[in-house]
Amino acid sequence: MTGAAAKPAENAFERLALIVAETDRAQEAAERLRAIVPFGPLEQADVVVVLGGDGTMLDAMHRIVDEGLDVPAYGLNLGTVGFLMNRYRRHGQLLERLARARPIVVRPLKMEAVTRAGAVHNLYAINEVSLLRETRQTAWIEVSVNEKVRVAELSADGVLLATPVGSTAYNYSANGPILPLDSQTLALTPIS
Repeated sequence: MTGAAAKPAENAFERLALIVAETDRAQEAAERLRAIVPFGPLEQADVVVVLGGDGTMLDAMHRIVDEGLDVPAYGLNLGTVGFLMNRYRRHGQLLERLARARPIVVRPLKMEAVTRAGAVHNLYAINEVSLLRETRQTAWIEVSVNEKVRVAELSADGVLLATPVGSTAYNYSANGPILPLDSQTLALTPIS
């Protein structure tokens, strides 16, 4: 189980919500599930079931965080890679699988970026935050984590800070490491 919250309390599976990718495959699976499981609104859910791929899971997690909800998400892979998802089984027992799920807590990153002009930008990311240069000149970046300077002056085209969730996407394509989902590690990857 991947989600923005910890393991659900007992009897937490009484109210389920469903978030579905727009693909035909995910929509067909949703129709089958709706025929056997009652789903309600996300705002009232104890658990949200996500049908799709990693992108759908990330969208669902962003929605959960943005709406200030404390609800876990359980993903069923109907996409391509499915790093964040569980295997989809057409005749699987959804409620039983939810009851056996092992929770993985995902904590969003909060990035505060201060420009040379002094403008402050606060952003949240579940997968990664990145800073990229906007001119032809090399970017000079200071990296602080929890208000402690970790890199005083990084000279690059940019930098990524990836959570385990985001380590398989842009971070990996920039030659960063793939991190296990349950690791308490962040990857700091310079770009060029």
